Amino acid sequence: MSLFWRIFALNAVVLGSATALLLWAPVTVSVPVVLTEAVILVGGLAVMLVANAALLRIGLAPLERLTRLMTTVDLLRPGHRLPEQGGGETAELIRTFNAMLERLEQERAASSARVLLAQESERRRIAQELHDEVGQTMTAVLLALKRASDGADEPLRGELRQAQEITRGSLDEVRRLVRRLRPGVLDDLGLISALTSLTTEFATHAGLRVVRRFDSDLPPLDQQAELVLYRVAQEALTNAARHADAGRVEVSLSRSDGAVVLSVEDDGRGTGIAHEGAGIRGMRERALFIGAALDVTSRPGAGTRVRLKVPTPAQPSPTPSTSPTPGNQ
Repeated sequence: MSLFWRIFALNAVVLGSATALLLWAPVTVSVPVVLTEAVILVGGLAVMLVANAALLRIGLAPLERLTRLMTTVDLLRPGHRLPEQGGGETAELIRTFNAMLERLEQERAASSARVLLAQESERRRIAQELHDEVGQTMTAVLLALKRASDGADEPLRGELRQAQEITRGSLDEVRRLVRRLRPGVLDDLGLISALTSLTTEFATHAGLRVVRRFDSDLPPLDQQAELVLYRVAQEALTNAARHADAGRVEVSLSRSDGAVVLSVEDDGRGTGIAHEGAGIRGMRERALFIGAALDVTSRPGAGTRVRLKVPTPAQPSPTPSTSPTPGNQ
C-alpha cells in the first residue's frame, strides 16, 4: 500500500469512528448549542485528533528513523543501515537510501584511497628532494666550514665552529623530517622496527615516557596496512605530544580475533571529544582505506586512547606471549 493510501486509511478510520459515535450515541445538538453539548463535541474532537496523531505517528515511524539516520550518517564510519520495515513506498524509500549509502561509502573509500596514495607519493618525492638536494648541500657546507675553521685563527675559528654546530643541527633536523616523510625503516626492517624507531624518536624530542608492548608473532600484513598502522601511530603520538599535556604514552601492537590491533594510550588531560579535528578524520580516512576499524575514546582527566583494528586472513595461531618493553624515558 502506498504512503498516500496508508494516510488516507488512517484518517478514514478516525473519521468513521467519529461518525459512528455521532450516529449511535445518545447525543443531540441544539440551536443554540448548550454548554454540555459544546463540551461533548470539543472532547470528541480532541479524542479524534489524539487518535489521528497516534496512528500517523505509527504509520510514519519508518520515515522518522530514516530522517534521524540522514542527520547522523558519517561516511568515515561505514556500516549504518536501516532495517527495511514498513511496506510500499516506505520500504522502497529505505531500500533506496541504503543502496545510496552503500554506493557513497564505496565512492568515498575509492576517493580516499586515491588521495592517500597521492599524499604518500608526494611525501616520498619531497623526502627524496630534501635528502638529495638540501641534505647534500648542507653536508657540503658543513665540510667547507670544517676546513675553514681548521685553518683559521681565533676568534674566527670559534665563530666558524659555532656555525658548524648550527649547520650540523639543521642537517640532523632535515634528516629527521626525511624519516617522518618517508619511513625507510618500514620498508627495510618491517613494522615493529619502524614503530620502535618512531617511539624512540618521540621519547627523545617530545620528552614523553613511551612504553612499548609489541607481540612477537604478528601475522603478515601487506605494505598498505603496515603504512596505515605506522601513520596512525605517528598521528596519535603527535596529538599526545602537542595537545594532551601527557607525560606517559603506551603503544601496543597485538594480535586479537583474526586482526592486528594498534593501541596508543596517553595519560593526558583528555577532551571528551565532541568535534573531531583534521588529525582524527585523517586517521579515519586511512582506516577506511584498508577496511580497518578506528575507535578514539577520550575522557576529561583520563587521557585518550586510539585503537586501530586491522583485519587479517583468519588462520589458527597460539595465544601470543606479550613481553613489555619499556621505551626511552
